[in-house]
Amino acid sequence: MHVSSATGITRRRLVRATAAAAPFAILSRAQNARPAEKPNCVFLMADDMGYADVSCYGRRDYATPNIDRLATEGIKLMHAYANSPVCTASRTALVTGRYQYRTDVGLYEPLAGSENVGLPEGHPTIASTLKKAGYGTALIGKWHVGDVPRFGPLKYGYDHFWGFGGGSLDYFTHKVGEPNSQLGLWDGDITKDEHGYLTDLIADKAILHMRDYVKSKTPFLLSVHFNAPHWPWEGPEDEALAQMGGLSSYQAGNIATYGAMVKQMDLNIGKILKEIDRLGIAKNTVVVFTSDNGGERFSDTWPFTGKKTELLEGGLRIPAIVRWPGQIRAGSTSNQVCMNMDWMPTFVSMAGGKIDPAFPTDGMDMTAALTKNAAPVSRKVYWRYRANAQHAMRDGDMKWLKINDNQFLFNVVVDPLERANLRFKQPEVFARMAEEFDKWNETMLPEDRVKASYSFGPGQLADHYMPIGVRRPAAVESDTPE
Repeated sequence: MHVSSATGITRRRLVRATAAAAPFAILSRAQNARPAEKPNCVFLMADDMGYADVSCYGRRDYATPNIDRLATEGIKLMHAYANSPVCTASRTALVTGRYQYRTDVGLYEPLAGSENVGLPEGHPTIASTLKKAGYGTALIGKWHVGDVPRFGPLKYGYDHFWGFGGGSLDYFTHKVGEPNSQLGLWDGDITKDEHGYLTDLIADKAILHMRDYVKSKTPFLLSVHFNAPHWPWEGPEDEALAQMGGLSSYQAGNIATYGAMVKQMDLNIGKILKEIDRLGIAKNTVVVFTSDNGGERFSDTWPFTGKKTELLEGGLRIPAIVRWPGQIRAGSTSNQVCMNMDWMPTFVSMAGGKIDPAFPTDGMDMTAALTKNAAPVSRKVYWRYRANAQHAMRDGDMKWLKINDNQFLFNVVVDPLERANLRFKQPEVFARMAEEFDKWNETMLPEDRVKASYSFGPGQLADHYMPIGVRRPAAVESDTPE
């Protein structure tokens, strides 16, 4: 019998001990190692959804069981923010992984009627970067980062695009605005129409692309950008109403219709999740659900004030849920501050890719926060919005906010309603944050490079009243909603 001279342990005892320990070593490696395959990324994004518009975040008058399932099986982010309180700017940040204020198109709040504006040619995106890492890439639904086809998704690393380029489409006619207006639906670089409720069509197209990727054994990024619950206010049973036309954003709608729109989106998310299960790819697929910006008029933004177009928490704080079975602890939550621009570095990290050093990300790699339940990392994040001269910064629990000539300091953890102005109680913090915002702002493109900015006025929303004789801010573009 051989005996180790150093330890006195026989070979037989060593083999037995190794065999006994092996299951625990394997389990430890399985818990800590990333999967051998590159994970698929399914990114589900709502449009204008408020923080509490899904039941797992607090909506009380309807249920969203499929979105709630993601939270039950994954992690719910409690301090997720939009990069902007409107569409184009926020989506520019999502696509580039950088503050939107670094490109001209990201200065539009939002982009409307500008055919010559889009991302610079060759600018890296989440799609082009993952494509270099061996991924298939597709965007289904809303783009709104440039005119299609000139500045459409196919120009920036997406292999496939089915959807629309502007701010909104009618859910049934698939036209921009009135029934006789231009068709807004694209299949690649070709305009195309298909009958059906747009939310349903988006999910159906996403499922077809998933099947193709799985069949070809290609890891994929599938961005599914729903138009719901953005106006026009049309539920799945409202086709006759849609054919009448003239559904202005602020002359129609109600809470019940809004709920029907959200529930139909939830139903279609359920179809996508069911297909992921059927294809057998759930354990190697990261699924994210979030919104492009804060909620609009029928949204529930509790416990925040403010809506879309405002840098109050209600215009910026959004639901965000991530599921990755075996990698993310089911039923967990995180207080990590995060933004739309974080998804690019996060997905690239998970895929083992590399960010182009010539275009360094402003975002945070969220992998550790998601998969290791890492303690929240304090970070500084910034916002600008031209309408009402809004500026904001969050640093840890504190938020500095300027609206026109009024300035505030809030602890948004203990005071999420933003009611107790601490400006004069903590003057040093207030002054420091205001100064830091100015220094950051100097590194971005100038605000006045693009003049127009959309906001709601007293003629649209009764709670946005102004005294008689007070003019709306010059930065407001028009009464026509995006």
